[in-house]
Amino acid sequence: MSLRDFIYGLPKAELHLHLEGTLEPELKLELAKKNNVEIGMSTVEEIKSTYQFNDLPSFLDVYYSGMSVLQTEDDFYQLADQYLAKAKTEGVKHVEMFFDPQAHTSRGVSFDDVINGYYRASQESEERHGITSSLILCFLRDLSEESALEHFELAMNHREKIIGFGLDSDEHDNPPTKFERVFAKAKAEGFKITMHCDIDQKDSIQHINDVIHVINVDRIDHGTNIVESPELVDYVIENNIGLTSCPISNGFINEVTEMKSKEIKYLLDKGVKIMINSDDPAYFGGYVAENMCALADKYDFSKEDIIKLAKNSFEISWISPEEKAAYIKSIDEYVANN
Repeated sequence: MSLRDFIYGLPKAELHLHLEGTLEPELKLELAKKNNVEIGMSTVEEIKSTYQFNDLPSFLDVYYSGMSVLQTEDDFYQLADQYLAKAKTEGVKHVEMFFDPQAHTSRGVSFDDVINGYYRASQESEERHGITSSLILCFLRDLSEESALEHFELAMNHREKIIGFGLDSDEHDNPPTKFERVFAKAKAEGFKITMHCDIDQKDSIQHINDVIHVINVDRIDHGTNIVESPELVDYVIENNIGLTSCPISNGFINEVTEMKSKEIKYLLDKGVKIMINSDDPAYFGGYVAENMCALADKYDFSKEDIIKLAKNSFEISWISPEEKAAYIKSIDEYVANN
């Protein structure tokens, strides 16, 4: 069996996946036609030609404009269900999915339609696709604290539908501490917490320090700039704070980074619970198995490295210890037979 085939069949979790970032061109065209939304493009090729990004803001411009086709509860259901069907083909057994309600309520779409559509797909995911799943509500950091607090209160009407809260979007001049109050509320209500610390930002290491020591996150999304601080590396190891890395999107956002492969390997070897994800795969061109394959094909990650990354994916997930143990056992069984 080739390493590529091994990776595709290897049981894994995905913990850094934006549902809005799974909007493939074909579905975008289908929903635009159904909802009578003018997107200025009529072919898959035209849509793909706009996927040219050289930094985070240029990606976000395309990302948010594409969401205009998502109008109804069924649209959100279809988007999530389509992702889950794809994830099944890549060996994903558990996924914790981000969604961005503010990007929809700002367009006049109801919060209820967004979360109910996504949640219905999540509830059906085990029966339909053999994948367990949960939802993480992300606040947009380039919007106000007031907007985040407002959407937190909306979420409390659906609290059983989400497992935690995250923070994403444009990091420039939008530090984690801007949202300290809303995340304190979330923690007080018993929710898990994660935050994006995107690669090579103006204040990357300060933001990583703040999410750890001020916000007290359970996980860090991206976060590979942590290598700049040996003290913080030691801290996340000692406190079992995992990192969710996304190699292919790293390469899109900053092509000179070599997908942050050196940093990922360094952190993996040091004992940081780092794992691999696809981020916004419809835009960056690779789902989770392809992200793992990129590390193996281009940067010589070994089979043992890949196995460790897969085990880490379950170990830093927000499922029960018993579920983690069962999934890790399934990896050992897969490895023994392949």
